[in-house]
Amino acid sequence: MTTLPNKHYEPSISCKVAFLGLGVMGYPMAGHLALAGHDVTVYNRSPAKAQGWCNEFKGVSAATPREAAAGADMVFCCVGNDDDLRSVTLGAQGAFAGMKPGAIFVDHTTASATVARELYHTAKLVGLQFIDAPVSGGQAGAVNGALTVMCGGDAAAFDAVKPVGMAFSKAFTLMGESGAGQLTKMVNQICIAGLVQGLSEAVAFGQMAGLDVNQVLEVIGKGAAQSWQLDNRGKTMVADKFDFGFAVDWMRKDLGLVLDEAKRNGARLPVTALVDQFYADVQAMGGQRWDTSSLVKRLK
Repeated sequence: MTTLPNKHYEPSISCKVAFLGLGVMGYPMAGHLALAGHDVTVYNRSPAKAQGWCNEFKGVSAATPREAAAGADMVFCCVGNDDDLRSVTLGAQGAFAGMKPGAIFVDHTTASATVARELYHTAKLVGLQFIDAPVSGGQAGAVNGALTVMCGGDAAAFDAVKPVGMAFSKAFTLMGESGAGQLTKMVNQICIAGLVQGLSEAVAFGQMAGLDVNQVLEVIGKGAAQSWQLDNRGKTMVADKFDFGFAVDWMRKDLGLVLDEAKRNGARLPVTALVDQFYADVQAMGGQRWDTSSLVKRLK
């Protein structure tokens, strides 16, 4: 059970929506849609999770993505990767087969720009609309209804989706044509990878130098070194706690997408490639489910 905080929901027209994928992100995101007054049907690969969501938020569950999507104005989705996304959209039991003409599919999965463009064009062929809309803010952002959403697709579809998606967001922005949302999320992950490695080295250096690192973080956090990662993960790194937010396995998946895209567009990412290998070291230490700040573990 996930207890969602009270949030002021901006008034929007009540819609019939579906949500596919009730993981650590999707479960609270779908909950915010229900609390905002929308008629929500959910699908999850594990039916027990879907039933638990329904017990908490008084929604309805469906046995397949197609059944969940039937009659919906918008279908939201947050699954694991490209293959998972194709499995819930395509085929006889996929959402596309059940959606009514003109309905909008909104994908919050962090996936490749390639699959986003592929599904955008497939949706167009069958009279549907598709927005790629990966999110940033982690599990806390999803629970608090404060995600940042980066979108790619057609402006008209985006304009229809934004008032509904703001139920779980603090920012919901169209970045460009199909695939632009996923590319923006890749930029986000490049930034995080470098920042966390730098913070890890700083914490490890401070400890080796015999400093009170918590005091150091307090001081430098008031200057040019300040960042979200320092504010939210610095002291937990010092305390050797790594059970917050985004897991190493998922970061490696995301950095794999980044590095694949860089091969296609020619971008040079030496630091990102190096940090990706450092995360592989953390995985080898048994840290697959530790959060991304666990990079510091390989320096201690």
